[in-house]
Amino acid sequence: MNGIVEQRGQMIREEALRLGFDQVGFTSAGELTREAGFLDRWLDAGYHAGMDYMARNVEKRNNPSLLVPEARSVIVLLKNYAQPPHQSLQSGLKMARYAWGRDYHKVLKGRLKTLMTYLQTEVSPEAQGRYFVDSAPVSERSLAVRAGLGWRGKNTNLLNHRLGSYVFIATIISNVELPLQNPVKEACGNCTRCIDACPTGALEKPYLLNAHKCISYLTIENKEAISPEFKGLLGDWIFGCDICQEVCPWNAKIRPHNEPDFQLRDAFRDKSRDEWMGMDPDTFDELSQGSPLRRAKFEGLMRNLAFVEGEKQNPA
Repeated sequence: MNGIVEQRGQMIREEALRLGFDQVGFTSAGELTREAGFLDRWLDAGYHAGMDYMARNVEKRNNPSLLVPEARSVIVLLKNYAQPPHQSLQSGLKMARYAWGRDYHKVLKGRLKTLMTYLQTEVSPEAQGRYFVDSAPVSERSLAVRAGLGWRGKNTNLLNHRLGSYVFIATIISNVELPLQNPVKEACGNCTRCIDACPTGALEKPYLLNAHKCISYLTIENKEAISPEFKGLLGDWIFGCDICQEVCPWNAKIRPHNEPDFQLRDAFRDKSRDEWMGMDPDTFDELSQGSPLRRAKFEGLMRNLAFVEGEKQNPA
């Protein structure tokens, strides 16, 4: 039986790599007991800010088997999105690198569907399951850690020895038994560069992110006006933030992705600051077609642009 299980894992791994994923791991679909305690404390402290969806379906978030009846295993997949060095927007404005190209949900879901079909037709005809890309109450990072694909860094991101932290995480929860992998040891050591570099103090201590202060939250998920207390702290970030990843030593020598869909869009790179500031809803609709930028919506992006432009014109 163990030989069959190992063979299944090898077949899935080879097909996933063929489809363009960069690393594959397997773990059980059992409850995330340790992580559940951390999530409960984080929610109780209100550190999820306005992300009310984080407080919904907590039981499912902590137990993958509740999402798929008779689930036994979780296939965890990583996709590199690290961008080539020295690439940037000519306007001087900044966007999180994950949003430079096509929406990763659209890119990866098609491949997950293909992998799920392969699982059912080539690996195990009895296979049932569901696949996810940051689209359901799934604790992707915790599952990736348990599958041996990295460790939870002090900036709360998954860190992988070979890929660093610029990775998308996708999962397939299935009823098929697969070979389990052991977690790897944390390798942040005494480094606190991510904590020291966060301009708003959102990383209040190692492994603890207060979303109320996080630039990514403030410029994307936040639906309210950006508080004046952050004046002078956002720099030029208009959608998300990569500061805690930029300073991480594990990202210093990683290879850029080879995915055409994740390349920096010409329209983002070439647009001047005045063109960004003068955008109307129709221009935004065209610019953000198929892009994560749509999550902020037109009003949110213009709020962000006005805030960072105000910092430039009225420095503290």
